[in-house]
Amino acid sequence: MTLGAMGFFKQGGASSAATPPRKSGVFAALDIGASKTVCFIAKTEETLAGLRPRVIGVGHQSTRGVRASQVVDVTLAVESIRAAVENAERMAGHTVSEVYLAASAGAPSSARISVEMDLAAREVTDRDLRRILAEALRRHHEQKRVLLHALPLSWRVDGHRGVKDPRGMFGESLGVDLHLVSAAADPLQNLISCVERCQLTVAGVAATPYVSGIAALAPDERDLGAMLIDMGAHTTTVAVFNEGALQHVDGVPVGGAHVTNDIARGLSTPVNAAERIKALHGCALDSPDDDQIMIETPPVAGSGVVTMNQQPKALLNAIIRPRLEEVFEMVRDRLDAAGAASAAGRSVVLTGGAAQLPGAAQLAGRVLGKQVRLGRPDTLAGLGDAVSGPGFSAAAGLLLRCVQGPSEAISGPPRFDQGPVRIRERPEGDGGMKAVWRWFAESF
Repeated sequence: MTLGAMGFFKQGGASSAATPPRKSGVFAALDIGASKTVCFIAKTEETLAGLRPRVIGVGHQSTRGVRASQVVDVTLAVESIRAAVENAERMAGHTVSEVYLAASAGAPSSARISVEMDLAAREVTDRDLRRILAEALRRHHEQKRVLLHALPLSWRVDGHRGVKDPRGMFGESLGVDLHLVSAAADPLQNLISCVERCQLTVAGVAATPYVSGIAALAPDERDLGAMLIDMGAHTTTVAVFNEGALQHVDGVPVGGAHVTNDIARGLSTPVNAAERIKALHGCALDSPDDDQIMIETPPVAGSGVVTMNQQPKALLNAIIRPRLEEVFEMVRDRLDAAGAASAAGRSVVLTGGAAQLPGAAQLAGRVLGKQVRLGRPDTLAGLGDAVSGPGFSAAAGLLLRCVQGPSEAISGPPRFDQGPVRIRERPEGDGGMKAVWRWFAESF
């Protein structure tokens, strides 16, 4: 993993000299979830605000061979990935050789590192910034985990916090607070291996809630503080944004599929029927007529029952609500334990397929005590109505991030050699230190 360009994506704003140059070309984003695999292909187009991505190809396929963000059958997983990518390529009329991957595999989690170094009352130089970042990354080494993101949150000169760009300042010491996001190596490596079996190169990997936040959060929400909850089939992941930067990432191993299984058990009906019943009739809140509304549920095969059962809608909602409450309570408790709740502010945005269940946003507001809305990737051009819902936020955010460039100190595919991340002293090319110093000048 190498140093990359850094600059948080500012959606919808006017271009200025402080805006990093955007990348032109064709980009492919791949989001492999437990329920569906999504591929978006976008081409950059020139607008009054500069280069913007426009989706030219979309493919989505029911995922097989992946459970709880882990590959359980390589052959089936490869087939799902290949089908989604080929469908997107057919629509775009363009073949892709590399993709950017959104993943909740490996349970992404956050860590903070603060590093200080002596300056001896001299001016802060580019080399000092490179050295202190390298030292911070060397100190972070977790067995069987790999780095996905490393984001400098703030700088200090002589203990004074809030420094945006320390270069040119004089002092006795220089410090940096670095936010690191890592994931378990084996599940992530298995997922990347499946992508590579489709003759595709993984150009980069991003945590799902991070890129979902890029697509679904408004700039003001990222600046003032907001929580993005991505509700998948088997996992629910969360990202906290504040002061325009990603502050925290976490997740819980519960999602929409657990709600479906609860319905199947509670109504004694097949899982496929339970999923259909949840989509057509399910709600996380009660209404006065729920006891009078009856729902037909097919019996479980082999039960000996041949007629459809009649169940009140109140029973269905009574099954759904406790499980969703559990999800939001687990998210709340984990953020409180990590000390990240205050940074989240008063705003919560729900994305992911499971977030579309009626009443989920209102229930989340009650449990979390915050203002909650449903998030959609509205800022990405070219998306049709069928693929512009909350379940497509991660793929959309990946494309937005690809064009802008990653807003972090390292970029590229994760390293699985278990060694500490090293920053080259003399990197070459636009992805090296030239891009980093552009970030220091432009992002802070």
